[in-house]
Amino acid sequence: MASRLGYLISFEGIEGCGKSTQAKLLAKRLESSGRSCLLTREPGGTQIGREIRKVLLHPAHHRMVPEVELALYFADRTQHLEEVIRPALGEGRIVITDRFTDSSIAYQGYARGLSRRLIRSFDRLMTGEFRPRFTVLLDLPPEHGLRRARVRNRRTRQSRTQGRFELERLEFHRKVRKGYLQLARQEKRRFVVVPATGNRLQIHEDIWKRLAPRLSRLGRS
Repeated sequence: MASRLGYLISFEGIEGCGKSTQAKLLAKRLESSGRSCLLTREPGGTQIGREIRKVLLHPAHHRMVPEVELALYFADRTQHLEEVIRPALGEGRIVITDRFTDSSIAYQGYARGLSRRLIRSFDRLMTGEFRPRFTVLLDLPPEHGLRRARVRNRRTRQSRTQGRFELERLEFHRKVRKGYLQLARQEKRRFVVVPATGNRLQIHEDIWKRLAPRLSRLGRS
């Protein structure tokens, strides 16, 4: 991993799969190997994005139509890309983000039922179809993920209620998972699929075992 070129690694998966935790662990490991990393997230990786995040995730906004939801996510993503991600990549840093465009395809496409053509149109217009170099997909049965997410929310700032997506029916989350796995099958060179049923350190070691050889090859190119 001697290359000074920056690149983007995204973490994806259903609610409660442990993306945030695993993104932090990977950033820490890469930093210990001498690489400069930037850890960020969607939505909310910028000041503007944090305001958009409040709208997107608030449980009172259950009447939000899918097209509006999609547009807000891409508004957040475009600001994030231009304000945070591209500058860091230009500095040669590794950017690790909790979610990127694959989330829109899985959630608004496969689960909400919006057409892939509409999502691709937003993607071309707003991001120029920018993609991560690698995407770590943490795969978990939705029943397990929702249980984790709801426990987490009760312990944090959402102590009195659940987030908007945690309130969706189980079938919604099954469609999200199915969408992610379909994307992974379509782009095997980009995706690293890791079962997320173990403890956090076991999952981290599994991620590292699968991802490190790809990063090493990238450093030699």
